[in-house]
Amino acid sequence: MIGSLNISAALREYMPYYRRNLAVAFPVMLTQLGAALVGLMDTIMVGHYGTTDLAAVSFANGVFFTLMVFAMGAVMAVTPLVGHAFVQGKDERVAALLLNGLWFTLLIGGATCAVLIGCVPLLGHMGQDPAVVEAARPYLVMRIIGLVPFLLFCLEKQFMEGLGNTIVALVVTFGVNVLNIVLNWVLIFGHWGAPAMGAAGAGLATMIAWGLLPLVFLAAILSRQEWRLYFRRGAHADWGTIRELMRVGAPIGMQTTMETVLFTLSFIMVGWISKEALAAHQVTNQVADFTFMISLGVSSATTIRVSHQYGRGDMHAMRMAANASVHLILLLNTIGAALMIGLRNVIPYLFTEDEAVVGLASQLLVFAGMLQYADGLQCVGAGMLRGVTDVRVPMWITVITYVVIALPLGYVLMFTAGLGAVGMWISFVVALTIAAAAFHLRFRVLFYKK
Repeated sequence: MIGSLNISAALREYMPYYRRNLAVAFPVMLTQLGAALVGLMDTIMVGHYGTTDLAAVSFANGVFFTLMVFAMGAVMAVTPLVGHAFVQGKDERVAALLLNGLWFTLLIGGATCAVLIGCVPLLGHMGQDPAVVEAARPYLVMRIIGLVPFLLFCLEKQFMEGLGNTIVALVVTFGVNVLNIVLNWVLIFGHWGAPAMGAAGAGLATMIAWGLLPLVFLAAILSRQEWRLYFRRGAHADWGTIRELMRVGAPIGMQTTMETVLFTLSFIMVGWISKEALAAHQVTNQVADFTFMISLGVSSATTIRVSHQYGRGDMHAMRMAANASVHLILLLNTIGAALMIGLRNVIPYLFTEDEAVVGLASQLLVFAGMLQYADGLQCVGAGMLRGVTDVRVPMWITVITYVVIALPLGYVLMFTAGLGAVGMWISFVVALTIAAAAFHLRFRVLFYKK
């Protein structure tokens, strides 16, 4: 009886935090799920076009996202910094962060594009099937062309999240994502008089959609007077603010890069087995990415809620908001894991009819389901720490767990133990469990002993 009363009292205390976190998180989840849906449709359509093109998209995306996510992660510094200034009523500071965030994004985006362009001639030296490399090159080039516009969209999105608004990004991305999916259908298979381009068509569709994203988002921001004011408050370019964005953003970018390095090198290593194994790995990763968007939504909401409470100096409310996110992610990822494991023999057929790919993907989905808890908790833990701009220690935790532990373990399990692609997914489970524990321990050390 006493236990029931305690649970009831705890639920009553947490209920306002659940509602507030979900109010912020739900639009972000839908935005992220929309983006994941585009990637999912990319994979489904390209998979039905051909296994070689599916492997090419997997390979090219591995290279692209390894470098792209550093820039994308670095731009995430805008959210907590804007969040702290916004709740303190420092409008001039918010305007300065917006303007200097633009310069910061252009600088880091240009540098990332330059490095990616240098990678294009190297694709043939990474041990992949020559047919896969040939199909991957044009796809990668088109992704590179669309990168800077996409990063400008990310800046606008992170800025609005710092203000606590997550609706605008949802509305903007919904329309653009629908266009992207339609263009995929037209350009991959050659409908409406267009040539059938396969993987290259998927790349061209995404390039066009990414070019539109920042323009539509800017129009949405300028439509409201209270948001327009941040564009004309006398803000000026300031290297001090740009350096501050780099100080917070670079470790976040490095952290997200290490996460992507793990998955990118896993694609390369699995590709050493066979193109069927690589395709199955891509199918499983795409499904896991789809559910990961939910974790990203809760993580983004956690960063916003924690940054606002931290900016106000309300440590109790900050801890409650963080705990509420943990409860929510455990519930949501339980549903995701159950669906992934329960439908493991059905899901692969959405992507391909190749029985070798389907058989292996159904095995990998079991481990992807097991991964859901660790992945969700590490994502939310990182969001908590970003909300208080504690970014350097999480960066090193990621380096150790993802690169020092996961990659060697994955190699040993795949090739020495003979587990193949299954071994790589076991290493994912181990590494992300360690990272999740370390992030949450770090937050408790910082804010539960004061």
